[in-house]
Amino acid sequence: MTDQAQGLRNLVQIQNENNTRETRVITVTSGKGGVGKSNFTLNFALTLQSRGYKVLVFDADIGLANIDVLMGVSSKYSLYHLLKKEKTIWEIIQKGYNDLEFIAGGSGFNDLLRLTEEELEYFAQQVNQLNGYVDFIIFDTGAGLSKETLKFILAAEDTIVVTTPEPTSITDAYAIIKMVNSMGHKVSFTLVINRVTDLKEGKYTADKISMVAKQFLQIDIPTLGFVDDDSSVMKAVKKQVPFTVAFPNSAASRGIQVLVDRFIAGQSQMEVSSTGIKGFLNKMIKLLK
Repeated sequence: MTDQAQGLRNLVQIQNENNTRETRVITVTSGKGGVGKSNFTLNFALTLQSRGYKVLVFDADIGLANIDVLMGVSSKYSLYHLLKKEKTIWEIIQKGYNDLEFIAGGSGFNDLLRLTEEELEYFAQQVNQLNGYVDFIIFDTGAGLSKETLKFILAAEDTIVVTTPEPTSITDAYAIIKMVNSMGHKVSFTLVINRVTDLKEGKYTADKISMVAKQFLQIDIPTLGFVDDDSSVMKAVKKQVPFTVAFPNSAASRGIQVLVDRFIAGQSQMEVSSTGIKGFLNKMIKLLK
């Protein structure tokens, strides 16, 4: 593990010397549980990686962290070990399918909320080392607007809200957008409609949320894309293999590919305004104090 950590440190040092690009931080959230948020996050990350980007998934769901379960791997270390200074940031990075790198969170994020100023500084120094090492860090947060999830939404540059066409899911997705907006924070939200029976249903659901947000909150909520209600997804979950890996030609996998390509197409404009991990950490520290 020590050799691997040293190798990662050397690699990021070389990348930082040759690359001034900032790592972009994305939060994925949902208004309620059971909408397929973590499964979306995992397959979104894997598809981004297949397009040539380097991605790190941070499992920030305190009570139901399951990115590792979806990949059938066991998490040896988590954020907890970093906060207790038992391991460095490089030592808690683990690998899943197609060598996708991820960091398990678990109870560590509860501890994050109670850090002293000195401990916060250590955390920031560790995480800041990832700037330039990956193109994207994706935080998979808990469902609903908990105090932990709120901080990640406010600190990240982009927040993807995953919902389904079910009325309760739509209501809860809008509620989370409304709550953040009412606090006076400007957050860049985009929608992903999961488990749609067809394109018409997906567009109807997205338009419903977007129209209400425009009318009552005066904000635009663009739609990133739609993912089909596909039996292949559950088959992949049971096999503990990401569905884009187990069933790459399935309807759900094609939906992920389309929305990832749409996401990439919008990156040139977003990269100009990117504040990187440093900007994320500065916001996060202010929110935690």
